[in-house]
Formats: sequence, C-alpha cells, structure tokens
Amino acid sequence: MTLFQAPEFARDMKRGEELHVDALLQHVFGHTKEVKQVAALRKSKTIAGETVLPMDGQIVGYYALSYMRSPKGWLCLAPLAIHPDLPRGYAKRMLGVLSEWARITGTPVVALGEPDIYEQSGFVTFPDTQFTSPYPAENTRFAGLAQTPKELALTYPKAFADLHK
Repeated sequence: MTLFQAPEFARDMKRGEELHVDALLQHVFGHTKEVKQVAALRKSKTIAGETVLPMDGQIVGYYALSYMRSPKGWLCLAPLAIHPDLPRGYAKRMLGVLSEWARITGTPVVALGEPDIYEQSGFVTFPDTQFTSPYPAENTRFAGLAQTPKELALTYPKAFADLHK
C-alpha cells in the first residue's frame, strides 16, 4: 500500500505526464482499455482537456474531457481514475470543481460511470428527458445545463465505441 503525504491542487496535465497517467489508468482499471481510449482521443484531437491530481511526485487522479459529436458544444467526462489508496473524497472534490465550472460557464458535461459519486459531486439526472445514447441512462449524469431538455440525442467521440469492441 502506498502512503501519500499531502495533496496538491488538481491541474491541467503537463506534456510528459502521459505515461504517468497511463500507469494510473492501468492500475485503477486492471487493463489497458482506458489507456487505449485516451490515446485514441488524443490522436483524434477529440480531447478538450486532461486534469491530473499530483501528490508526492506521482499522478494519483485523472480525468479527461472530450468533445461530444452531438450535441455540439457539449463535453463528455471519461475516464475518471483515482488511485485506490486514496479516500473517495478526492474524486468527489475533483468532480465537484468540474461540476461547478460547468454550471458557471454554462458548458454541458455528460458523465458516464458510477452514479453515486457523480450525484454527490453536483451532477444530475433528467428522469423526464427522452434521450438516446449508446450507454445506459442509469450510468449517465449531467452538469452545466441551465434547463432540463425534453429530448436529447447523445453521440460520443468514436474512441468511446472503440472501448467496447
């Protein structure tokens, strides 16, 4: 078990930290699918931003934001990885800052994954919205929307489909 001394602030990933992020993703998920997904997002220039949480000279937290194919102007969040030796609060803090940024800027962000952690961080669901998506509604949460849409068609970057091959 790795013992970390002190947290730092989450920040944009710097050039040269890609291998550290890849190692974190492989450690957290136990395989390379997310590593390949992020590489494909980078290669296709679909990635809008990558945020890391450094601690004790290591990258212990990460998430990527990518441009949705539809609706235009929307971002999707995935993958999210936090070192398993860290308390869950670190993921909630990173997601809470992102959720607040989305609200303030009016930038819609779609998150895929474990619903509880996203809801605890300010992401919401829209039970009355009719939406189509290649992913289950129960694993989809939103941030940054001023109004609840009546209908919504979500089209993710190609690298998302490649993840499930």
